[in-house]
Amino acid sequence: MTATAVVTGASSGIGAATARGLAAAGFDVVLVARRADRIEALAEELAEEGHSARAHTLDVTDRPAVDAFAASLDSCAVLVNNAGGAIGRDTVATGDPEEWRAMYEVNVLGVLHMTQALLPKLRESGDGTVLILSSTAGLDVYEGGGGYVAAKHGAHTTAKTLRLELCGEPVRVVEIAPGMVKTEEFSLNRLHGDAEAAEEVYAGVPGPLTAEDVADTVVWAVTRPAHVNIDLLVVRPRAQASNTKVHRVR
Repeated sequence: MTATAVVTGASSGIGAATARGLAAAGFDVVLVARRADRIEALAEELAEEGHSARAHTLDVTDRPAVDAFAASLDSCAVLVNNAGGAIGRDTVATGDPEEWRAMYEVNVLGVLHMTQALLPKLRESGDGTVLILSSTAGLDVYEGGGGYVAAKHGAHTTAKTLRLELCGEPVRVVEIAPGMVKTEEFSLNRLHGDAEAAEEVYAGVPGPLTAEDVADTVVWAVTRPAHVNIDLLVVRPRAQASNTKVHRVR
């Protein structure tokens, strides 16, 4: 039986690229996101290429809907917790509590909801993988990133704790922590639709990561032999040495 992989946040960016990569690797991919038109189009594209894919519209912060989704699946061997994002670049002193709450809801509680709901099926698979897309923001801090940093630290510690708690069970817990990735929406959403400011984030950086670069690491980690666990994989562009050290060519 073909193994089922669930990918959250699959409507664009890293999520969509990961769905394509897992489908090409032979998984039955379930595309999960709020934007039905996006994931339905991607599922159709993958099916036309001969892959197994289906779309399910879902908000990962809606626990009853997550539980209903989990109950609808016959099986699940891989869960890629990719849904997330950043809002704003305010300081801690000026940050909007509602933006902080929204980031925590999707980056941390979304991971919790999906993982709790699908863990029974991941166990039943006999070779399950929970993969959490965190960020280098979950490993270190930077000015103007307090809310996102706090949320991604929450995702990072969730992965570490879950790995301890599942030790001895047939479920791996993998964390992929990307650095600077240039996608069509991440910085645009973070900066409230300001396209000029979003483009400036990557200005002069020779070769920021792409969504496909990160998706490659996800597929590689998921397809390791069952006894191999990639606890934490940090992936940055060569031009980025840390969250605050980036080489730019002006």
